[in-house]
Amino acid sequence: MAGVMFCEPRHLYNIINQYRWRSRLTEPNYLCLLDARSQREFNESHIITAQRIVLSPAGEYLIPNPKELGYVRFCVVYDLDTSFFGRTDCQEEEIETGAGEGDALLHARNLEQFTRHPVLLLKGGYRRFSACYHFLKSQKILWMPQELDTFQPYPVEILPAKLYMGNFKQASDKQIQKDLKIKALVNISEQPVTLFAEEGKSLHVSVPDSLEADLFSFFPTISHFIDAQLDVGAVLVFSSLGISRSSTATMAYLMHSCRFSLQRAWKYLLKCKMNMRPHRGFVEQLSAWETQIYGWPITDVSEPNY
Repeated sequence: MAGVMFCEPRHLYNIINQYRWRSRLTEPNYLCLLDARSQREFNESHIITAQRIVLSPAGEYLIPNPKELGYVRFCVVYDLDTSFFGRTDCQEEEIETGAGEGDALLHARNLEQFTRHPVLLLKGGYRRFSACYHFLKSQKILWMPQELDTFQPYPVEILPAKLYMGNFKQASDKQIQKDLKIKALVNISEQPVTLFAEEGKSLHVSVPDSLEADLFSFFPTISHFIDAQLDVGAVLVFSSLGISRSSTATMAYLMHSCRFSLQRAWKYLLKCKMNMRPHRGFVEQLSAWETQIYGWPITDVSEPNY
């Protein structure tokens, strides 16, 4: 069996907001999100795209599409306020057999025999998730494919309620800025954004997404700007597509201010945004940045690993 693991609210938020050319929620085998609360609670509000786990007439819990669960990348279960069993200092942790009780854990145990990947149990349940991400609550029970096609993903969350990474469209969306309480922008694209009129709240690094582009020279400026702005509110780092330049700048910040190696920053960011991918020139610049910070290159950036 694949097992059961805890899932931080931030991880589920990032799972929901993954996209390629459109939201990954449109993919039938991407996310199975299951609500273990009562019918009344579910009807009042639930996390978007969630299905409620129901009982059969015989009183047994019905497994939704057990044959299809084997192909689902993420199966997440939550109840009202899932307790924190065991350690709580890591994003995901395996739950030992017999650890605690609760509807969500019970359902997760029933589901793990059908899945290839660990079933994820949402820490803090619906109560904690909805407190952090109220804008992802819904009363809609059935989502049509065309509705998911038009779903606007939010920027992924890098540091809880502090640092986000996204694309140009998201940076231009006033509602997203309001929901995430974005106070400053780091624009790593050639096109300017004038959403913030307040002086000093926007940093524009106009760099093309090309092998010859120099982002390395701006790493100190970017890192110091983010550090200064995080004392005031949340910061959004973005580029045109939110894949190459923004991820390079974000990793440079994590290496500088969080003291991550390039390898650790890469793995950390990949969990936040699954299709992040700095091009080869930026990878070499990140390696040079690591050498400058630590005095020697810690990470082997030879292909095909990076």
